[in-house]
Amino acid sequence: MKHYLCGMKKCGLILLFVIHYSLFPIDSSAQCSICTKTAQQLGEGPAKGMNSGILYLAFAPFAIVGFVAFRWWKKNKESA
Repeated sequence: MKHYLCGMKKCGLILLFVIHYSLFPIDSSAQCSICTKTAQQLGEGPAKGMNSGILYLAFAPFAIVGFVAFRWWKKNKESA
């Protein structure tokens, strides 16, 4: 029973973080110095679009690694 409650606490904590960061987004800048200079020359609108594109492209590898890690963790959990 204690192990079950520990899992529930972890799930609750993860859910709390997801809800918090969904409701209160953080404005992040994901540009290197070269991209920043290029974006400054383009103007405000295209610079935001460029930054969004960089964040979108950076998210894909993290999502793939997260999915593989989750599957690996789940498979190891079932065998234990």
